[in-house]
Amino acid sequence: MSEALLTTGAGVTTPAPGGRLFWRRLRAQRAVTAAAAVFALLVLVALAAPLLTALEGQDPNAYHPALVDSASGGVPIGSFGGISGEHWLGVEPQTGRDLFARIVYGARVSLGVAFVATLIQVALGVGLGLFAALGGRWADQIVSRVTDVAAALPMLVITLGLLAVAPASIPRPVLITLIIAGLGWFGTSKIVRAGALSLKTLDHVSAARLSGWGTWAIARRELLPALAAPVITYAVLLVPSNVVAEAALSFLGVGIKPPTPSWGQMLTDANTWYQAAPTYLLLPAGLLFITVLSLTMIGEGVRTALDPRAASRLRVGTRNQNEPTGPIESLEEKAS
Repeated sequence: MSEALLTTGAGVTTPAPGGRLFWRRLRAQRAVTAAAAVFALLVLVALAAPLLTALEGQDPNAYHPALVDSASGGVPIGSFGGISGEHWLGVEPQTGRDLFARIVYGARVSLGVAFVATLIQVALGVGLGLFAALGGRWADQIVSRVTDVAAALPMLVITLGLLAVAPASIPRPVLITLIIAGLGWFGTSKIVRAGALSLKTLDHVSAARLSGWGTWAIARRELLPALAAPVITYAVLLVPSNVVAEAALSFLGVGIKPPTPSWGQMLTDANTWYQAAPTYLLLPAGLLFITVLSLTMIGEGVRTALDPRAASRLRVGTRNQNEPTGPIESLEEKAS
């Protein structure tokens, strides 16, 4: 019945760009394109971890004690952490496990936890936000108070407590995913509730209600398309936050447990080896930095592409914002 809408920070509701225009604006930001290519490469490496380790001929959990110097406490033998034709990134101190295999399998765990947790957070936030906005006064009061309490809880303390008492039979990646998702949905809920309360007063929503549409039919056909832009933008920014959360928990020793590899766990083990084997620390730390940076840049690019009136902080490689790039942009500038 209606075109998707986008609510700007000033409270003005404007049509959201179509898919073709959105991709054009996104591709125009070369920094975002580069960040997307880097992140796509990381995801591809994570998905192809079994193939890559088979190509190298190593197992992530196989010990190689002959490759470390026991007399010096387990420092890898050779330059740059024992890099060789058989061990592309060297080996771990003490254990001699192949570092490349641990890195690529750790990417599967770190990125997998972040992505699944984000999907659960968005699903919970959208559902509760719509329920608060459309379910009546009491539903709004209950969900709003629960959201406020969830936002005020110290996430790290609650997470540490839950991980300490959780049964050992639950797989650690699954447990961490559920905890991160269960404690991080409130941001999406607030965005959806505020947007739905604003949108449901518009004429086309009132017309749908007078036509006999049910509450959830209106939500599905009228509100959700209009809320897609802010929810997608927020979801993209949630992924790097969840990557850091998983790494922080593993770094504190309560996250992913050995022998399952993750980048945060590798940072914990590398804490005492940063002088004797610096590559063991620099590789997972560098990959975490690159992942978070690329996802943050992608999130900023998505936000700018969905809301062209907002000033972009990604100016590298983009055209002059005052120059129209086509007839659609020219019409938009005249209308604004």
